[in-house]
Amino acid sequence: MARKFVGFGEDDLRALAGARSFGRGLGYLDAVSGLEVGDGSVTAVVHGTESYEVELTLGGDDGPSGWCDCPYGQEGNFCKHCVAVGLTVLRRAETIPHQRAAARARASGLEAWLTALSRDELLSLVREQIAEDRRLRRRLELRASAACSDLGAVRDRMIALIDPRPFARYGYVEYADAPGYAQQVAEAAGALRALTADGRAAQAVALAEEAIRVLGEAYEEIDDSDGVVGQAAAAVAEAHLEACGTARPDPERLADWLVGQVLGDSHDVTDLDLLDYAEVLGPSGLARMRQSAAEARRRSPSGWAERYLMERLVKAEGDVDALVALYAQDLDPAGATHLRIAEELESAGRADEALTWAERGIRDCAAEVYIDGRLVDYVCARYAKVGRPADVVGVRRDRFRIERSLAAYQQLRSAAQAAHCWEAERVAALAALREDARREYGRRYGGPVLIDSLLDDGDAEAAWQEAVGLADDRQWEQLADLSRETRPAEALAVYLRLVERMKEPTGDRAYEHVARLLLGARDCHRALGTQEAFAVYLAGLRAELKRRRKLMSILDRYGL
Repeated sequence: MARKFVGFGEDDLRALAGARSFGRGLGYLDAVSGLEVGDGSVTAVVHGTESYEVELTLGGDDGPSGWCDCPYGQEGNFCKHCVAVGLTVLRRAETIPHQRAAARARASGLEAWLTALSRDELLSLVREQIAEDRRLRRRLELRASAACSDLGAVRDRMIALIDPRPFARYGYVEYADAPGYAQQVAEAAGALRALTADGRAAQAVALAEEAIRVLGEAYEEIDDSDGVVGQAAAAVAEAHLEACGTARPDPERLADWLVGQVLGDSHDVTDLDLLDYAEVLGPSGLARMRQSAAEARRRSPSGWAERYLMERLVKAEGDVDALVALYAQDLDPAGATHLRIAEELESAGRADEALTWAERGIRDCAAEVYIDGRLVDYVCARYAKVGRPADVVGVRRDRFRIERSLAAYQQLRSAAQAAHCWEAERVAALAALREDARREYGRRYGGPVLIDSLLDDGDAEAAWQEAVGLADDRQWEQLADLSRETRPAEALAVYLRLVERMKEPTGDRAYEHVARLLLGARDCHRALGTQEAFAVYLAGLRAELKRRRKLMSILDRYGL
């Protein structure tokens, strides 16, 4: 019934968040406050170690979506806080239609009230808001200056918007203040676009360049961990490009400015791409830029910015051979440059040359432990495409001999299975991993790759034989998970040992882990027919750890 009222259900939330975030969201149901229902969305605050704002759509043809200002949510993920708000909405589903109707009525009432106000009343209202809201006042001042063609005032207001000092309480803009600053930068970008639309594109070009300069100087003193300031600065750069496209500034002067942006000391927060300006620069501008890039390259042959500038220009000219020659001057020891050359050649329809360069990269990097995996994938994909499965196996085998990782083992297995030779390859691969395990190869970061590989194969019996004295706790747990039904007694011993080790750590992650271990132990007792023994053990554990209320809550949720 809940879906009928809000347009989504628990299954939708679980699919959006994933099992882990959905499970963690269950623990935040009591932390949701300030739930406010709008016409098509709800907002709320979720309290934890910090308080986060959440906005959740109520569903539609495309299903529900959510936004949260926590770090995980800022990356575009449907986080545990979104889950908590969604579940809270489902709990109150029957009241949602009434609240949505009330929200529409409020919006309609506000619109009707504003429409009915006289000019003087509207002016009074705006003045009242300006007096209380500094940011609104700045936005309106900028619009007023633009409307009056007062470019000096527009510049002053623009610089005020992108000045970070009002947000820098301790000499720099902290993480919490970055979104507010980013909003003002975005407003400046909007004002630049408005100037261009009003027929003053040339002035917009000049103002955008000054804004980009100020942003570059300020960016190193901003904690922009979520990239919100960078996004707003990119909007300023887009406004500059748009204005250039309309105003058509002197191409050589524009070329000099762009080169200065790439080679300058200030941080290029706008991340300008020279290729975007190719049409505006035209032949003369591109020639001027090529000359400047060549001079810069001679002065600093190993400079990253100088190399990047030359690469982008050569790419803009469409000369594939010149680009390949440029890349070939400084080949990356891990093969990344060989791959770039191959991709450029393939894009130009020169597939045979592309494969030759990629194969050269494999040979040049054959002894390297760390090689760009994309290069190996590229070569293997091309071999597979032309019916050379044995060559795919050969490449994967060679990499496995050097890397000795689970990923390399998995890739060798996939290739050998496709070539119908996995049985022989597996024997040799496991022998090599077994020798590594004896030498404690790679043990610094956990148990041996041998155990991971056997577990990944689903070969629990072989893993049991190799695990004693070698496996780490993570591997023992995986082994127990695979063996609840076939070796319940041995798996039970593993679970109980790991529970003992997890008694000391605290926090949600540790408590969730304890719950998962106990669920495994319960399954083993059921397979052994000793459910009463598990009940006694669990009662004793709960009594021992009863002061950890969050743990008790999590165990209750899992039915333990």
